[in-house]
Amino acid sequence: MSETYEGGCHCGALRYQIRGPLTDVAHCHCSVCRQVSGGLLITWVTRPCTDFQWLSGTPQRYDSSPSCVRYFCSRCGAHVALTTDLSPETIDITVTTLDNPMLAQPKRHIWTDNRLPWLHLDEHLPGEPHETL
Repeated sequence: MSETYEGGCHCGALRYQIRGPLTDVAHCHCSVCRQVSGGLLITWVTRPCTDFQWLSGTPQRYDSSPSCVRYFCSRCGAHVALTTDLSPETIDITVTTLDNPMLAQPKRHIWTDNRLPWLHLDEHLPGEPHETL
């Protein structure tokens, strides 16, 4: 039997399920993630699209760049997931929307060229100056 994890937005209008291990977890420092979240970064877990399904609700779609689509709740505004043409077979899910986010331990930093210079978080993890596929 495969591992399964569930999560959703703050108000509960969106619910999802992920199958498989939560092994590809990264802190993203890109300026777009900061702007759309209002936070210092977003921590993502990446899974094959085939391992993700919406259980309830229909997310709103926001095309944040020509290659990236972000999905959020139209009711509470929670940013839940994104897909990108750079890796069309995967989906990134915001770790903080998992029911048990403590299970998704970050393994790396991405887009570190955009990291805020005064932010010091998990500095022992490897970093990538820009996204690599």
